[in-house]
Amino acid sequence: MHGQDSQDAPLFGEEDNVGHKKGTIRHPLASFFHLFFRTSAILVYLLCDLVSGRFIACMVTIILLLSCDFWTVKNVSGRLLVGLRWWNQVDANGNSHWVYESRKTHSMKTTSSAESQIFWLGLIVCPIFWVVFVFSTIFSFKIKWLAIVIMGFVLQWANLYGYVRCKVGGRSNLKNMAKNFLGTQIFKQAMTTEGP
Repeated sequence: MHGQDSQDAPLFGEEDNVGHKKGTIRHPLASFFHLFFRTSAILVYLLCDLVSGRFIACMVTIILLLSCDFWTVKNVSGRLLVGLRWWNQVDANGNSHWVYESRKTHSMKTTSSAESQIFWLGLIVCPIFWVVFVFSTIFSFKIKWLAIVIMGFVLQWANLYGYVRCKVGGRSNLKNMAKNFLGTQIFKQAMTTEGP
């Protein structure tokens, strides 16, 4: 990864943001599918042994659901629900550039808080399930499921990482945010220990 950009860009659906309340769900279909594919993959994984003993059918179903989830979150729900998108492009010299975009600042005032909560909640909670599945698969010696749960974790973690980078900007912003947080924590600790 050579270049990393963070920029404001117009995203499709911006013109729909005018004149709506912040707490309403303006994109119900995108909100539904943002949660549907990821929760369906988790449910199929959990219920697979109970409903069907066919490993291959369950594996293919989970992989299809995870793939649909990755595409939907990366290409549709991120743009519509929170005004963020990310991708990788290769320039003429063969250098890889990661691009992180966010909706223009003046449009962010009209972002629906309900849609934003749905987006971030689904984006953060589901990878936690896959982490638990990875450890439970290892400790229960169900090694045949290990590749699937790792794939679930990687695909959902990639979207989470990409959108966090969009939200906070490029790598330099992440470093600055970490430094500011550590500095604040050290300052607070110093102030509490020096108290009367």
